[in-house]
Amino acid sequence: MEGDSEAAPVSADRDLHVVANRVDDEFRDFVSARSGALLRTAYLLAGDWATAEDLLQTALTKTYLAWRRLGRIEAVEPYARRVLVNTATSWWRRRWHGERPTEVLPERAAPDEIEAQLERDALWRHVRALPTRQRAVLVLRFYEDLSEAQTATLLNISPGTVKSQTFRALNALRQRLAAEGIDPDSGVPVPDPSATGSHREPVLPTRPLPTRPHPAPAPAPAPRPQFAREGR
Repeated sequence: MEGDSEAAPVSADRDLHVVANRVDDEFRDFVSARSGALLRTAYLLAGDWATAEDLLQTALTKTYLAWRRLGRIEAVEPYARRVLVNTATSWWRRRWHGERPTEVLPERAAPDEIEAQLERDALWRHVRALPTRQRAVLVLRFYEDLSEAQTATLLNISPGTVKSQTFRALNALRQRLAAEGIDPDSGVPVPDPSATGSHREPVLPTRPLPTRPHPAPAPAPAPRPQFAREGR
């Protein structure tokens, strides 16, 4: 009997070790596979790479701490994206801003390339100037390709609010771009909320992201054990 009682704690410790190793392996696989996409979302929300990397690290840390609670692997990425959005919103409300990268035009750029670059810069400048919720809605709807229902769930708002915020954001972009002499109808169509029948979904310009001035980061490392202690 004494031998059995001594063996029980050893067996429990071994089981915990196995579970911890499995979580670490699954988390590393997730980071390797999805950190690039999450960083892209973070950049669209933040507007600069330094802040985006901070957002990503925060999201990955919280995701690691919640891994066992999430249960299913299908729930992991939506959770991480929700952390990105919530953290970005919190930082915006505190008026926290990091350094913004300097855009570099290609050498010997042709006139049409320069014009496209200027339009892209203008678009991103105005997207960054939008109110927090409108900006988040645009990023999730048109760059992450989420549905209205998915966007509503992620932002904890109603689908009707998603629609109204989308309309207001796109209308603001059209007006601001037009004021700079950029044809908004070539890239930022605004839906008519009273239209019926053949409704055309609004689409933001499918232009590439601003060029990053330094190489993309390596996949974020799995949080160290001390993160788990901090989370308790």
